[in-house]
Amino acid sequence: MNYYLTGIEGMPKLLDCCDGKVMEHFQKKTYTDSFQRMYQEHVPTFDAIENGYKSVIDKDQFLTNMADALTDYAVQQLEGCKRKNKKDQLQMDLNLTMAVFVLPMVLEFHGESSGPLADKLIESWKRSFPKTNLQAAEFTSIEKGFHKKWCYITTAVCRTFGKPDDCYELTLLRDYRDTYLADSPGGEELIEKYYDVAPSIVKHIDQQPDADAIYQDIWDEWLAPCISMIETDQKEECRDHYIDMVHTLQAKYFRQ
Repeated sequence: MNYYLTGIEGMPKLLDCCDGKVMEHFQKKTYTDSFQRMYQEHVPTFDAIENGYKSVIDKDQFLTNMADALTDYAVQQLEGCKRKNKKDQLQMDLNLTMAVFVLPMVLEFHGESSGPLADKLIESWKRSFPKTNLQAAEFTSIEKGFHKKWCYITTAVCRTFGKPDDCYELTLLRDYRDTYLADSPGGEELIEKYYDVAPSIVKHIDQQPDADAIYQDIWDEWLAPCISMIETDQKEECRDHYIDMVHTLQAKYFRQ
């Protein structure tokens, strides 16, 4: 078997694992089954990469080529989108596919090449899409996220916009909460404070006649900047903005 050729041909196919329906597969009821099925379909690619990695002399270049084959395919897909809104949506879908399916599948293989390949994929992705901030996470840690608390305010805003509970924005903010924020000094206390006041804030906003306008303002002033900060790796700035949001909304809308 030509391990190099099999790997090069198989890597771009990882991005097509969701058939353009990443949101349907990334839900509490579907994620586990979808992930396991997709992983099994792509094991031959990971086998080829593992065998090739063990046999070549320049292992670094071998994995760089594998990662670039996938990223180049993503670039080609985006270049085919002429309308900006469709291109933006495709970029978000590709980012999410990478974060919750491709990188976890790579790590699920648990080979000698798995960790280094995940690193190369992130490097290659960031070179082509510098505004993104992909991080490698294993399937088990992502799956556990479905059993954690909801982001009340963000969920309410996304609901107003007609976005599903597992949309890109909510997924990104939950991951930020459960990884960076929870592990930062005072992060757990901040999260607990949020869950003490957030349900009441949402309840009282929902009672306002201009609730939709309020949620639009929350998105424009607080959530959209937070998302942009996370995507550009400004995690501490996002934390400060997050704290300001909680304090501001608590002062305006919190009632016991």
